[in-house]
Amino acid sequence: MAILQSYGAAQVVTGSCHLLTIEGGPTILVDCGMFQGAVEERNFDSFGFNPKEVDILLITHAHLDHVGRIPKLVKEGFGGRIVTLKSTMELAEVVMLDSAHLMMEEYQTRYRKAKRRGAEAGVRQPLYTSDDVQVVYDLPMTFVEYDKPVKLAKGVVATFRNAGHILDSATIELDIEEKGAKKTIVFSGDLGNRNDMVMRNPETVKKADALFIESTYGDRDHKGIAESVAEFKKVVTETLLNRGNVLIPSFAIERTQEILCLLKRMYDDRELPECRIFLDSPMAIRATKLYDSFHDELSEECNDYLKRDGSIFEFPCVEYALDVQDSKKINEIESGCIIIAGSGMCTGGRILHHFKHRLWNERNAVLFVGYQAEGTLGRRIVNGERHLHIYHEEVVVRAGVHTINGFSAHADQSELIGWMQSFERLEKVFLIHGEYDKQKIFKTAIAERLKKKAHIVKWGEEIFL
Repeated sequence: MAILQSYGAAQVVTGSCHLLTIEGGPTILVDCGMFQGAVEERNFDSFGFNPKEVDILLITHAHLDHVGRIPKLVKEGFGGRIVTLKSTMELAEVVMLDSAHLMMEEYQTRYRKAKRRGAEAGVRQPLYTSDDVQVVYDLPMTFVEYDKPVKLAKGVVATFRNAGHILDSATIELDIEEKGAKKTIVFSGDLGNRNDMVMRNPETVKKADALFIESTYGDRDHKGIAESVAEFKKVVTETLLNRGNVLIPSFAIERTQEILCLLKRMYDDRELPECRIFLDSPMAIRATKLYDSFHDELSEECNDYLKRDGSIFEFPCVEYALDVQDSKKINEIESGCIIIAGSGMCTGGRILHHFKHRLWNERNAVLFVGYQAEGTLGRRIVNGERHLHIYHEEVVVRAGVHTINGFSAHADQSELIGWMQSFERLEKVFLIHGEYDKQKIFKTAIAERLKKKAHIVKWGEEIFL
């Protein structure tokens, strides 16, 4: 008997964390991500299980909402084995160290303010520190390759398939044999958009007795990629020709690389007005260099750029803002800039400084090219909020606000269903990693188009497999 319990990404998008208990076998955790947006306080709660009892941690990919609580897991007693792809652990280190840095900065700011009030004893410590991140890398690790089964324990075999979401993202198949009976449990991970310019398409899977599938965009289809590219080019071109600046809050991993690839294509085709493009995110800069290093997993177009230029993403307009002083200097430039900065959901990072200096100017434009979770500043701007408090200052939003979801690194409803249709055998379907209202729509679509029942997973519920 195997039992699955979700302690994250259950009726919410973030915090992926799924515990699989196998009778007579290992206890396996699939991902251990950070909650973001309206539910971020959950990061400080108990996991809902004892980390000391987890034997193996499988990681689908290195986004914060899939790896962000791993240092906490280790602090609270996990000492088992991590199984994933090598590049995933390299990207995860970048992500977790950045997270630790931001949390420490926030803590120090709160502590200084509380100390002036004589209330410093009540300031909550960061979830973890950079030192805690490094301890993660002392654990035993098994690095896998796509499509090559790896034995986790007696009767338990894992196979990682390319999910096409970000660099070396994976769908994980677990083949379990108990008392002569065999079953296959599949965790989709985050499935990629088939129109991605950087990543290859997601691989199909043949069979599943139980499929746990993400549902981020289970309620709708994205705009067509041609339409999205045309809209992106229009906003960028018109803003620059109007002597404005384009602000792009971007996730450091995958989205930044896709936007750089598109801008490079515009530059090659002489469609890009004269401008300066600033990649203002140390994390995104490090991630971009890792993408170059693991280029074999990327699209044919990316590899063509690498052969031609020696770099996939660099071209004459691009400048890296490595430190704070480089970032501040961008504010001195009145017009003609494209600024790509984190965080992707505008919950912190350098994009907030650029918002403070440029949101009030109607010549400028904000381009959202990624998902904005409930409770984040990004979602509030997308929803039309016009008066914001940024760094203790009220800022009015006069800049144009544009949302282009065709660049999403997530599959949309039709792509998710199409991926499921490729299964030769698919028994039970469970929905995770999605907002509840969207999951209900996805559940109905699955019933209508696949003639299958889907169950929306609740936090902590026991699912017997």
